[in-house]
Amino acid sequence: MEPKREEKAIFPGPIRELPEADLPFPGAWATLFQGESAQGLFMRFDEDTNLPEHSHAWQWGIVLEGRIDLVIDGIPRTFTRGDQYFIPEGVSHSGKIHAGYADITFFGQKDRYSPKGESANTIR
Repeated sequence: MEPKREEKAIFPGPIRELPEADLPFPGAWATLFQGESAQGLFMRFDEDTNLPEHSHAWQWGIVLEGRIDLVIDGIPRTFTRGDQYFIPEGVSHSGKIHAGYADITFFGQKDRYSPKGESANTIR
């Protein structure tokens, strides 16, 4: 699938050529890179996205563009370009991703997301 113009602007060709991740969010696009015990995504959101409260293995992200509002363990925070966030394993979090947001996110689990076409994903 050819990425939208916005993804082309932020991510170079080798990143766009990675396997596309199967995300459960409308208006979201990501490529996936896989390690033995963790995985990472280059993500772009073209629509506002609400994240219901959930928890999973640790998560670390760095914001490349836009804004994400997260409530991590009951504490609300806003992150914008250049900011980093960390969510420890098992900590409940929720939030809102604003249209135009892009980041690089690592998850401390190797099967958080699947390549597109392999299985349907839900927030877990």
